[in-house]
Amino acid sequence: MSLKGALGHFRTITKHRHKVISHCAKAGILWQGLRHDLSKYSPTEFLAGARYYQGTRSPNEAEREAYGYSKAWLHHTGRNRHHFEYWFDYDPVTKTNQPVKMPLNYVIEMFCDRVAASKIYQGKNYTDRHPLEYFLKAKGTRVIHKETSDFLEKLLTMLAEEGEKNTFFYIKCYKTSNKEY
Repeated sequence: MSLKGALGHFRTITKHRHKVISHCAKAGILWQGLRHDLSKYSPTEFLAGARYYQGTRSPNEAEREAYGYSKAWLHHTGRNRHHFEYWFDYDPVTKTNQPVKMPLNYVIEMFCDRVAASKIYQGKNYTDRHPLEYFLKAKGTRVIHKETSDFLEKLLTMLAEEGEKNTFFYIKCYKTSNKEY
């Protein structure tokens, strides 16, 4: 691990986290935004992130290439409820682990996270279509509860077609209406 990698990784995750906090505030879930991704500063996640830092993609991808899995990612998704990977449980009927429908607040945080990540990694090339394109690229291979996936796709499509201001307004109104998705 180099000092350059550690500093670059620290700047990237902090910039991303601040962007998520801003988006969560717009969505009406500021408290969740303030707690977003704090595990990235833990030794398990931070040291791997610094070691595999490249600045253009997630260091978890490079760790997967090196070991066949990412210990940092497994640690992260096991502690952060805004990741759909967190929401799996044993189904006593099928006797298999199945995806579980995520609570609305965590789907909203996941939306904020995906938009922020696209902005950080795309930089000046970012458009409101990028988060949707990234989502659709892996849609056929993602194991996520159907209703959660459909609602997230609806929000990402709205962002692509109507822009950030209208989408965050919709999210805030939807959240306060106490509707389930």
